[in-house]
Amino acid sequence: MTDLSAVPPVTPSVLVVDHPLVQHKVTLVRSEDTTTDNFRRLVREISQLLTYEATRDLAMETISIKTPIAPMQSPVLSGKKLCLVSILRAGNGFLDGMLELLPAARVGHIGLYRDPETLEPIEYYFKIPEDIHERLVIVVDPMLATGNSAIAALNRLKEAGVSTLKYVCLIASRQGLRALQAAHPDVAIVTAAIDEELNEHGYIVPGLGDAGDRLYGTK
Repeated sequence: MTDLSAVPPVTPSVLVVDHPLVQHKVTLVRSEDTTTDNFRRLVREISQLLTYEATRDLAMETISIKTPIAPMQSPVLSGKKLCLVSILRAGNGFLDGMLELLPAARVGHIGLYRDPETLEPIEYYFKIPEDIHERLVIVVDPMLATGNSAIAALNRLKEAGVSTLKYVCLIASRQGLRALQAAHPDVAIVTAAIDEELNEHGYIVPGLGDAGDRLYGTK
């Protein structure tokens, strides 16, 4: 893991996971030669590896159990239950892998599309568990570009009463990180890579293209 807090504007609330397996898979997922099926598989695998870090600080408690050999005290998860919130549609490609590790987590969806002229997010769908205010919420979306969609999603979740939030993405732009941290400094961010630029269309450079199109083969 690499803490980039020494490099402005990133703060200690941003964790870049530089494990060799993660970085190898990020390189493959960036390549334009990667086919749709392999892209989908790689995103799922990366999301699982990032989940380990995003959940590293979950609360634990010790319970009594009995193995086939002897009784013992052993740790289990405790505290707030989890909810994963996917920013549609690309977030679902991340969600699939995370649910394999967190099968008991509740799931919410926020549908946002980006106005091609203003690059501002427009909401078209919002469905979350009724008890989401009692849960630790992890928001997932492969790309943090301008940061506008992430900020809008986090705004809506805080309006719904959520107080404990994290944000997990595959690639973040430095501009998007700056915007997200300014709007939500209390939200920890986990990512596999930080890219320096956005182009005139709001895409991350070098990035990996449109994550949704590459996940679902729509372009």
